[in-house]
Amino acid sequence: MRRPVRIAMQLHPQHGRYEAIREAVARAEALGVDIVYNWDHFYPLYGDADGAHFEAWTMLAAWAEQTSRIEFGCLVTCNSYRNPNLLADMARTVDHISGGRLVFGIGSGWFERDYAEYGYEFGTAGGRLDRLAESLPVIRARWEHLNPAPTRQIPILVGGTGRRKTMRIVAEHADVWHAMFPSEPDELRPVIDALEGWCTELGRDPAAIERAVGLEPDDRARMLELHADTFIELGFTQITIGANGPDYPFDHVDDWLAWRDEVNVGYSGA
Repeated sequence: MRRPVRIAMQLHPQHGRYEAIREAVARAEALGVDIVYNWDHFYPLYGDADGAHFEAWTMLAAWAEQTSRIEFGCLVTCNSYRNPNLLADMARTVDHISGGRLVFGIGSGWFERDYAEYGYEFGTAGGRLDRLAESLPVIRARWEHLNPAPTRQIPILVGGTGRRKTMRIVAEHADVWHAMFPSEPDELRPVIDALEGWCTELGRDPAAIERAVGLEPDDRARMLELHADTFIELGFTQITIGANGPDYPFDHVDDWLAWRDEVNVGYSGA
């Protein structure tokens, strides 16, 4: 049987006070949201390019202490910004702080200003994907050697939709594939075909990989009305709702939670 549907929120760590972000995390947990994400950038992605912005992983450690039920993580960590062995240790530490609720989201990186301002080599998209493919085995190996070990097998989420390289990485390493924020479900059909092709080639069961997809902050109502059931038909059982600062509005989040509960009626996990 399919996985249960889960609802996530991505709280964009831009254009807001940290107090507002902290309040939004608390509200998400109280409402019954399943997962909360931030993102791994150093500058806002839209709005005032030099507006307020916070770093991702120090924030995750705070969320680990603040919450007690909800899963959380970064959507997604940029592989380029940290040594993979260090990143593995950071993730293991946050895993312990939270009692085993971290989702390890990672991608190859794309926002050129982050690279230029912080002194990282930007290179090419293909080269960054190659580095991601090299880093994931290092991260997994480091988890096996850390003392204490992670509290659980930390789920690896890989974000992106590239059919030639990203889907191969997903097929080989990911527990969760996040298809980011498409405008229509049909955009993802060829990507799903590519993922299933790589799974066949690598001997991986596609059903072992949870499929996640996101909604832009201003697209919550349209997606629920027009496309929610189509996402289920395509195998997506994790829906991420974006929310931006300074206010982090929760409009229609309760509607998505009610839809989740309705489609999960009778789910047995068998």
